[in-house]
Amino acid sequence: PVRWLQAFPKMSHRKFEHPRCGSLGFLPKKRCRRGRGKIKSFPRDDATKPPHLTGFIGYKAGMTHILRDVDKPGSKLHKKETCESVTMVECPPMIVVGVVGYVKTVRGLRTLNTVWAEHLSDECKRRFYKNWYKAKKKAFTKYVKKYTDGKKEIESELAQLKKHCSVIRVLAHTQVRKLNLGQKKAHMIEIQVNGGSVADKVDFATKLFEKAVTVDSVFNVNEMIDTIAITKGRGTEGVVTRWGVTRLPRKTHRGLRKVACVGAWHPARLQWSVARAGQHGFHHRTEINKKVYKLGKKGEEGHGAGTDFDVSNKEITPMGGFPHYGVIKEDYLMIKGAIPGTKKRPITLRRSLLAQTSRSALEEIKLKFVDTSSKFGHGRFQTYDEKLKTYGRTKN
Repeated sequence: PVRWLQAFPKMSHRKFEHPRCGSLGFLPKKRCRRGRGKIKSFPRDDATKPPHLTGFIGYKAGMTHILRDVDKPGSKLHKKETCESVTMVECPPMIVVGVVGYVKTVRGLRTLNTVWAEHLSDECKRRFYKNWYKAKKKAFTKYVKKYTDGKKEIESELAQLKKHCSVIRVLAHTQVRKLNLGQKKAHMIEIQVNGGSVADKVDFATKLFEKAVTVDSVFNVNEMIDTIAITKGRGTEGVVTRWGVTRLPRKTHRGLRKVACVGAWHPARLQWSVARAGQHGFHHRTEINKKVYKLGKKGEEGHGAGTDFDVSNKEITPMGGFPHYGVIKEDYLMIKGAIPGTKKRPITLRRSLLAQTSRSALEEIKLKFVDTSSKFGHGRFQTYDEKLKTYGRTKN
């Protein structure tokens, strides 16, 4: 006991000292300049595997809940039914439009060259303009001429990438017009190609030019993935909400949702670690280890919400649609738990950086029931047919 007290000196009364409120690791708490999540670290490359992509972009549709039997020996929930919340992310196919090569230097990676595809859609070109309808729309009109002379210049640039580069990434954009978002400008992202030699990577990337990449070619069911997104913006907030500091006593003069003392007389300036009011939310955040519960493919039977236990023929979209989003028509991912950001916001999905060995990561998920009741009201019914059987025909 004496040694333990020496190793961990006892804290005095909480009135005098306590663990600080809020993490300083996320400073500065400013509004993010980007509109979507950026992948800052990619999974480690393994040359023994075939070339593959390591990321994707989806759009957050909303949340629902599912029922399933837990298969975790030793757990109190083993072989029992559990109810869990899930997030639906709609993932229409992405179009690859370019390849970027990076050279390793003393100061990190440096871009060597970028090779673009011959044809780029308007929703991709809109990304290069602030004001599309006033623009002359001349983007890539000169670059296309590289493809006219038998692609000699393009081939030489690709050979340069194969010879000098160590990291290869593709440039891909979303097909935002396939969603009912009212947006015409696509979101673009750099996705690293892992596996195989550098030459294999470049060949893999160029074969994907102007082709659609589906989400099932990047992720699998029961896989652990990471989500990168911009959190929901909450505007300017005070110190109690923003940092979680304790409110002052009731009779405090001039307000009580404050920090009582923001610093000593000397040093005669404000310390950076003191909690202050300011921007809360709309921050760039990465959340790891999100399990994929289901992957729905457009046009296939598995796109609906039916299971082996619930054989009703119902769509994955709840009655009345997802609030402030609408109907899921394209491919989608069902991910366990919550995801940062609002509905309609682009969510960057990335393969896990870690070797997943935990039991929850290796557990095979078998869904028993997916809730499709209305998310606007109390949600009595799962389908419109069920509602019609209960109420019968009603007057318009």
